[in-house]
Amino acid sequence: MANKSGITDFTTGNITKQLISFASPLFLSNLLQVVYNMVDMMVVGKVLGKAGISAVSVGGDVVHFLTFIVMGFSAAAQVLIARYIGSRQQEKIGRFVGTTAGFLLAAAVILSVLGILIQQPILRLMNTPEEAFSGAVAYSLVSMIGLVFIYGYNVVSAILRGMGDSRHPFIFISIAAVMNLGLDVVFVIFLEMGAGGAALATVLSQAVSFVACAIFLYRNREKFSLHIKPAWFFRWDKEMLSSLVKLGTPMAIKSASIQISKMFVNSFINSYGVAVSAFAGIANKIGSVANLVSNAMNTAGSTMIGQNIAAKEYGRVKKILQKMLIITLTIAAVFSLAIILFPEQIFGIFTSADDADVLAIAKGYIPIAVLLFVGSALRSAMSALINGSGNYRINFFTAILDGVVMRIGLALLFGLAFGMKHYGFWLGDAIAGFTPFFIGIVFYFSGRYKINPEKTVE
Repeated sequence: MANKSGITDFTTGNITKQLISFASPLFLSNLLQVVYNMVDMMVVGKVLGKAGISAVSVGGDVVHFLTFIVMGFSAAAQVLIARYIGSRQQEKIGRFVGTTAGFLLAAAVILSVLGILIQQPILRLMNTPEEAFSGAVAYSLVSMIGLVFIYGYNVVSAILRGMGDSRHPFIFISIAAVMNLGLDVVFVIFLEMGAGGAALATVLSQAVSFVACAIFLYRNREKFSLHIKPAWFFRWDKEMLSSLVKLGTPMAIKSASIQISKMFVNSFINSYGVAVSAFAGIANKIGSVANLVSNAMNTAGSTMIGQNIAAKEYGRVKKILQKMLIITLTIAAVFSLAIILFPEQIFGIFTSADDADVLAIAKGYIPIAVLLFVGSALRSAMSALINGSGNYRINFFTAILDGVVMRIGLALLFGLAFGMKHYGFWLGDAIAGFTPFFIGIVFYFSGRYKINPEKTVE
């Protein structure tokens, strides 16, 4: 239930209603992020063909890798804020926010510089097709320069989500999506800036979204009991930073290891030619669609479970997990039917009619897409339990097993050992996605999620 301060209490009330009302804006936010990433690929694909799609795909992979710290640490920050609320320690949130924001924005600057320095060697290691290399360089360079805006938006959004507000992050990402669409048309079509223009459109739209979200949070700081001193952005609280690092590191490692695994796998995939490389970009977007509901429910569930574990409401934790599974599996079934019944229409969105060789690859990918949908649905609830519990050891174990061992191992097994080529690499990645579900099941029935969160993150 929402109180007058604007902070939402999830330890009482109707669970289904809370899940849907909290997750819906998250889903729409994720959808819009996928849409404006798809817009880059669609516009570039229609103008520059498969070489353009490959450039955006490979360049995007490099940039996404550099976001691993903010993805992991912002998720950790969201959980820790939820736990402060669940344990009725709202007075600590302001100092924690200053510490978190200062730390992550410093990390963004460092990674941006590092990324620019090693950009081209990485693109070579990924076997970027020559036809797409210059476009991939342009796309990744512009995106790296704007990395601070990606980090900033994720930090501010995590703060709001930790307090139970998922509506305003959706509003600000909506602004970015509309801007991105318009700027893509201007930069790519009219100014003929190619893949670099698509990246510039994305960076500028993210910058506006970040600034608008930060201004909103500042103007409503009293409503959210968010009392921050400017010095806290530079003088970080050691205990709070320790808690953030302990919980955020395994989450960041998981994000990084999954991205490294994908880059490793894609380096093999890219070696099969520009058509396969182009379809790999399309396959990544299908994977993004598979994760739309999963990520939204995971984010909402992490906050809700985090509050309830801190409040020792374990019965509600079980009910939250049950409701999450029902919702995600139902939607996964709808997505699966859509791609089975309308494959040509769905895959044809991303490329021109002249690229028949790219569309031909899509037929063998349909069963893999169904596996992606089901795997995303099942792991959502268990990931929310693991994240919400604050147990960094389980998070670390899941990160290594899911992100490295299973994804790379199964991809090489099916792709090379079984001779399935690019389909085998995609199949291995899809099967590896079930890993968090099985770990989460064991974790739940062990009862270790009930351990006082203060003992798991000190």
